[in-house]
Amino acid sequence: MKVVLATGRRKAALARATVKDGHGRMFINRRALETYEPELARLKILEPLSMVPELAKRVDIKVDVTGGGYMGQADAARTAIARGLIKWSGDPKVREIFKQYDWTLIKSDVRFKESKKPGGPGARAKVQKSYR
Repeated sequence: MKVVLATGRRKAALARATVKDGHGRMFINRRALETYEPELARLKILEPLSMVPELAKRVDIKVDVTGGGYMGQADAARTAIARGLIKWSGDPKVREIFKQYDWTLIKSDVRFKESKKPGGPGARAKVQKSYR
């Protein structure tokens, strides 16, 4: 039995996917993907599976996601799933399909929230001065 491990990151979220031979079952944090909420996050996670449906029917995928918000977790999970499918299939065509659709399916998005600085309420905003 062939088993592949893959990771994906987005902001503070980290996803670890396990792809192995199976019948097309998919679990996110031990919960079936069909019951995963919100729907927008579920649709985002399904993107790599919908691009290679014949491959998705032959594998079982388990994803453990920690940290971040629900959309960051969804982005991290879809990257981990896509990387796992590429490794499991060993087919460069699958990688090319994902790359043409969206590069962040293969490479994790490295953008992060900019840290707050002194002198203001946020990263860039400063306290206004009045000269009157």
